[in-house]
Amino acid sequence: MIVCKNYICMWTRNMGGTVIFYVLLLWLLSGCSITQDYRRPQVDIEYSCHVDYIEAADLANLAWWECFQDPVLNELIEIALKENKDLILASARVEEFVFRLKGEKSVFYPQLDYWTLTSRDSQSLERRNQALATSKDRVNASYQNYLNVNWELDIWGRIRRSTEAARAELLSQKESRQAVILSLVSQVATAYIDLLNLDKQLEISKKTLALREQWLQLFENKFKGGQVSNLELVQARSAFEQLSVNIPQLELRIALQENTLSVLLGRGPGKIKRGKKLDMLVIPEVPQGIPSDLLEQRPDIRQSEQNLIAANARVGVAKTQYFPSISLSGLFGYASLELSNLMRSAAEIWRSGVAIAGPVFSGGRIKGEIRQAEAVRQQLVNKYLITIQNAFREVDDSLITIQKLKELIVIQDRLVSVLEDYESSSRSRYDGGYSSYLVVQDAQRELYSAEIKYAQIQKDLFAAIVSIYKALGGGWVTEAAQKINTSKLMITQEEQNKM
Repeated sequence: MIVCKNYICMWTRNMGGTVIFYVLLLWLLSGCSITQDYRRPQVDIEYSCHVDYIEAADLANLAWWECFQDPVLNELIEIALKENKDLILASARVEEFVFRLKGEKSVFYPQLDYWTLTSRDSQSLERRNQALATSKDRVNASYQNYLNVNWELDIWGRIRRSTEAARAELLSQKESRQAVILSLVSQVATAYIDLLNLDKQLEISKKTLALREQWLQLFENKFKGGQVSNLELVQARSAFEQLSVNIPQLELRIALQENTLSVLLGRGPGKIKRGKKLDMLVIPEVPQGIPSDLLEQRPDIRQSEQNLIAANARVGVAKTQYFPSISLSGLFGYASLELSNLMRSAAEIWRSGVAIAGPVFSGGRIKGEIRQAEAVRQQLVNKYLITIQNAFREVDDSLITIQKLKELIVIQDRLVSVLEDYESSSRSRYDGGYSSYLVVQDAQRELYSAEIKYAQIQKDLFAAIVSIYKALGGGWVTEAAQKINTSKLMITQEEQNKM
């Protein structure tokens, strides 16, 4: 440590004036950047919603899945945020770009290196003076210790723009992780709702199958007593068997859906705990419009813009290739043929200088790289605008879907009530001998289809509600990101957010 301090003191004494001169030169030239700052593209999109407009900012920031009032769904989403492998992978990608940015930032500062050498060599007797050449002095020793400093002056903004690009790429990865969170929560909620829908269909199918089994037993008894024909018995058996096929099919779909949901939770295939039934879920308040500035809460829009910022900075980096790079360098150390003399003042060596390097002829390479960077930037401008257009479309699609499904579910509920009366009346008429079993069978079949359809519409409505909150983005995503399991990463979530 003492030796190191001596090195620094001597280096400053010998080169201090030179360093001050170069720092002053850097200050004078610091305003010479030839690159342009980023400007957000003009967004001219006319938005005419199909439903009445209501301010949606507060609703978009809710942990919306809690509004369904199903504790099991809340628990599943908590597990997914902690254990989902895609989300952990996205966090690892953020970590990678954190270290990339640190590497880019380091170029702003002087780079200090050390070098030490101890060597021994011998020379041929034929190459030395015969009068001095003896076996004793054929072997020479050399001892050298140096500190070397190099500092590239960012006069034209190359390092600054490169760091800007790295920072934007880091923010892009953070937004990518936010998009994974948004998608994951939506996928878990939708998969759980799909599972409840399949449970409901299985419940309806088993209830209807039990009813048809009763009719089959009734017809078997009547057939034995000669009260019905074989045709009527076969009709009852056919109705029973046709519905029986649905049971294992639904059970298979339930098992597969449970496996899908298990993977989203970051674990192996297995059973999924249920909370409320589908028709017991609460339909939450839904926003009926969306201001354009709220769409900036969507991670995909923010990610698209960060990619554009990075591309704009890369254009600046490419343009700086036309201009010379200027570096300050300095060296201080000792060199001696005797180890005992290495640290004496007579063995001191120092050097300072300015290195200027620039292109003379590149055969169009630099121009080509600039045009390429500008083309990439223009692509990302269009992608940014397309992302915003799609965001508006997704919001409007979800809003109109919710509105029409609410209308449809009222109609379907009335239809189920009518068909329940139809089925009850057909049984009464059959018992009274006024109609055939085919009328009863038709009524039961229509009622079963209507009940299945009603459950499907319920599922579609809840899925559309999930879609609108996914389309809105919202501030809840940032809070959810704090729940990711980062125990296997090298830096914490808080450290990532500081970059």
